[in-house]
Amino acid sequence: MKYLTDRKRAQGLGAGRSGTRHHWQMMVSSILLVPIVPLFIFTFGYGLGGTQAEVFAYFSRPFPTIVMALSLIVITLHLLHEANAAIEDYMHGVAEKLALIIVAAFSYTLIAAGLFALVKLAL
Repeated sequence: MKYLTDRKRAQGLGAGRSGTRHHWQMMVSSILLVPIVPLFIFTFGYGLGGTQAEVFAYFSRPFPTIVMALSLIVITLHLLHEANAAIEDYMHGVAEKLALIIVAAFSYTLIAAGLFALVKLAL
């Protein structure tokens, strides 16, 4: 028979782990998304439908490139944190750890590839 206190049984589970940090991360990224998403839509929409030379000229300017880069980073990190929360809630054990690693690797690869593409467009 194991004599564990309630604290020892609950350690590493639930809200005692990292709920507050995750909540604030999501709040900050949600607040950042409020101005970034409309800017992204208008910036992307304005560059859409032009010839290749027009698109290159448009994205060689700093404002559209910065808006696209910020949008890419904030949206992808927001989705990463949401996916992590879903994985932590519904998966357990080795599958959870592998899924967290795969989602993080995919998210950071997507950010790196997107930023590389934007730099290639801008230069």
